Amino acid sequence: MKITASSILVIVLILMTSSAHAIRIKDLASFAGVRDNQLIGYGLVVGLNGTGDSDQTRVQTQSVVNMLERMGITTTVIDNKVKNIAAVMVTATLPPFAKQGNRLDVLVSSLGDAKSIAGGTLLMAPLKGADNQVYAVAQGSILTNSFAFGGQGATAQKNHPTAGRVPNGALVERELPNTLTGKAVLNLNLNTADFTTASRIASVINDKFKSPVAVCNDPGSVTMTIPEAYANRPVEFVAAMELLEVKPDVPAKVVLNERTGTIVMGDNVRVSTVAVTHGSLSLVIKETPQVSQPAPFSKTGETKVVPRTDLKVEEENRRLMVLQEGASIGDVVRALNLLGVTPRDLISILQAIKSAGALQAELSII
Repeated sequence: MKITASSILVIVLILMTSSAHAIRIKDLASFAGVRDNQLIGYGLVVGLNGTGDSDQTRVQTQSVVNMLERMGITTTVIDNKVKNIAAVMVTATLPPFAKQGNRLDVLVSSLGDAKSIAGGTLLMAPLKGADNQVYAVAQGSILTNSFAFGGQGATAQKNHPTAGRVPNGALVERELPNTLTGKAVLNLNLNTADFTTASRIASVINDKFKSPVAVCNDPGSVTMTIPEAYANRPVEFVAAMELLEVKPDVPAKVVLNERTGTIVMGDNVRVSTVAVTHGSLSLVIKETPQVSQPAPFSKTGETKVVPRTDLKVEEENRRLMVLQEGASIGDVVRALNLLGVTPRDLISILQAIKSAGALQAELSII
């Protein structure tokens, strides 16, 4: 897709318009201790159509022996050529306040050299947290939205057949402790630490509850004391607080992606007085060999290839543009747009302005 300087101006204006609106506190911060927890487990996928682990992977055969012994079937050896079984790692995310019986989505990934786990069934696999406690149990049919078939001469594959999901495949067996019960003080952690934003959040909360219940300890957190009216109702206090709207303060930053020509600039970007011109030198060299041969019936001449070189040099005639001090990002883009620069030219210009010390913003290149 071709990106023009006009498109950049539209994107910047949209960002400038949206930045004027306030954002809910629940979208800017989260409570300490209220977070997702990662779970992991090991399991077996059965029912594969000959696409399971090969005899080079022995972990699945030992797992089958252990599983059968737990089910009361005594066995000592299983043929390694069990193509319908695959060893997998099972992962899931346990959300805060999840209750027993709630269901979670599960991601299943092949551990060995299975060609595909499409159409397989995950057997009961316990999922543990970082404390090595079992918090959920996963089982169910695997969806991969892929296939992999092949022979000796050709293969066909769609998407990634060695990883899939089991929607609602895990049942929560252990609940996380409630971090709000019995607490008189709550800590609100900002998603992005900022002195101004933290101060505004505390001010809005204090205005809402008509008392100094919120205090900023640092730019990354706000400590709140639950008012007496909500002493036994912390959930209602949190619900009333997190819907309050705050206008966050963001640093002046310009993000450049030279691979795609994408440029994103914030509303607070300012430029000091600087003169900008941008032009390019175009050099075209064209070789057109020609054949030179003597006249008919000539005895002294010989046929030869004679080189012919066409050389053309072009230099663009660009005007010098002066950007006044304190110019906003909209002024900068409009001025550079008058020069007829492309997004990739604009990237070079912004880098040069930053090197000159005239760009009052952080320049990030990704």
